[in-house]
Amino acid sequence: MSRTPPPRTSPLTAGTTVAPGYEVLAHLCRTGWLDLYDAWSQERECRCVVKVLRPDRQGEQRLRERLLQEGHWLQTFTHPHLVRAYETGETPEPHVVLETLTGESLAHLVDRRRRRLATDDLALLGLHLCSALHYLHGKGLLHLDIKPSNIVVGCRRAKVLDLSIARPPGLAPPGLGTFCYLAPSRRAAECSPPRPTSGASAARCTRPPPAPSHSTTPTPTPTLPPIAAPAQAPAQAPAQAPTQTPIGTLSSTNEPRPSPHAGDCPTPSPRRSTAACPPTRAPGPHSPNSQRYWTVCCHTADAECRPRHRRRS
Repeated sequence: MSRTPPPRTSPLTAGTTVAPGYEVLAHLCRTGWLDLYDAWSQERECRCVVKVLRPDRQGEQRLRERLLQEGHWLQTFTHPHLVRAYETGETPEPHVVLETLTGESLAHLVDRRRRRLATDDLALLGLHLCSALHYLHGKGLLHLDIKPSNIVVGCRRAKVLDLSIARPPGLAPPGLGTFCYLAPSRRAAECSPPRPTSGASAARCTRPPPAPSHSTTPTPTPTLPPIAAPAQAPAQAPAQAPTQTPIGTLSSTNEPRPSPHAGDCPTPSPRRSTAACPPTRAPGPHSPNSQRYWTVCCHTADAECRPRHRRRS
């Protein structure tokens, strides 16, 4: 017996009311369980974005709770690189009112550009995203869906959208997030076969081998040659218990480092090789401007590997 899928309803048209005090201007997009509308706020006299459940998903209590939780979070959080929420309501249906952002999504920006972004623009973008994620982590939340379509860039400022699947650290159900943008650890967990964790399967994986059966005939015990006593090593000083080092500081090693002589250059760290220092300039076709580029150099104490100044246009 086949199950009849629910009928697909069309989104609201312009001029209708999506929530009390919000008139639909246009339908922006439809996701797997949400509808986003460009709406006019009669109270604020400005445009807003209203996020509501799709008509065929309004009866699912789990989705209603997710939408309302996202709205309460965005109303509470105050960060310049997180989208703001003006209002969260439950009548007549759950809805979240968000600010209208000027600019374009990072996915659209990358698609329309013929050249890659400049280095200083990438650095600024990464700084804004790290600042927003650091703020969320301080609130005890993981975004879990960072991707170019959830980042809006405008007026040299980036903002993060969509906290619909954000949650505290811990176990997450499979299939949560966009597969192409999952963290490597989560992607490996999604692709690897499930491990038995409970029941008879776990017992089979952890059960020790069966003991040999007892027989009436005694088994002779093999005799081993005596083991010579090892030579005593010279007495050593008792090892000191390791001390806890706060994060952000370097722990001292047992071997003292040679101090540089007066007038000599400091010795480079043995973990970084000066021979593998990358070139200071990338090839011409890969740089956005032949008169404007950034130098790349390893961070060592050797004078030959110190970064040079950037050429300006």
